[in-house]
Amino acid sequence: MPRDQGNDAFGGAPSPHDGPTDSLARLLRTTHNGHGPATAPAPGAARLLGLDALTLNMRARDGHLELLWCDPDKGLGADLDSLQYALGDGPTLETAQHGHSLHEPDVLATDPARWPLFLPAAARTPLRAVTTQPLRLGAALIGVLTGYRTTPGPLTPGQLHDLHHLAHSLLLLLLHSDQADTDETTGLRLYRADVHQATGFLATELNIPLEEALLRLRAHAAAQNQPMSDVAQAVLTRRLPPDTFKSTT
Repeated sequence: MPRDQGNDAFGGAPSPHDGPTDSLARLLRTTHNGHGPATAPAPGAARLLGLDALTLNMRARDGHLELLWCDPDKGLGADLDSLQYALGDGPTLETAQHGHSLHEPDVLATDPARWPLFLPAAARTPLRAVTTQPLRLGAALIGVLTGYRTTPGPLTPGQLHDLHHLAHSLLLLLLHSDQADTDETTGLRLYRADVHQATGFLATELNIPLEEALLRLRAHAAAQNQPMSDVAQAVLTRRLPPDTFKSTT
């Protein structure tokens, strides 16, 4: 087994007697307690797992990933997720494509060929370690939970076990929540709603397929070294006219 897949990667398989920490267990009970709508864990789950950020992506019907939850709500996790979305490359996308967990305790030592676009960009951020958990229902991949750290090194077996518990709890949340639910009911929200709106606007204005419009948004964001959300907002507020995207070069 490659060193970055499976439980052994972060220090060996957890003991069958290991369980979530008391604090994380309380967070998991609030996620799906059988009384009222399920909700995302309260802020602090990442810290309890020894991580600096967590992101939850759901796989949409068209195969794209939708960012629905971050802990903390802004900062490292959301920024790295946006970076992967703009580049089309990175650990979350690899897990979504292949369906396996991965663990890189030192991204600066990762083979550059693995994520040729993501790694050079991530090296300019505080990221030093990353782990992912696929959220699966049978053979179907429902989403991806990704954890980020600003210091290199493996998670402990207990922390990895807790991550599995959190992934399972979030899978239940995705299965029982409506995509139209808002922050107020589930704690989930579409982080890239503006990108979707801008994609639809460009597709209409330029008379091109949605996939092509999204590729042109990504190309512009990469060329200008801007977040996708900033480019989308510029399109929606007409600061970037549609003619800007008639060519992807």
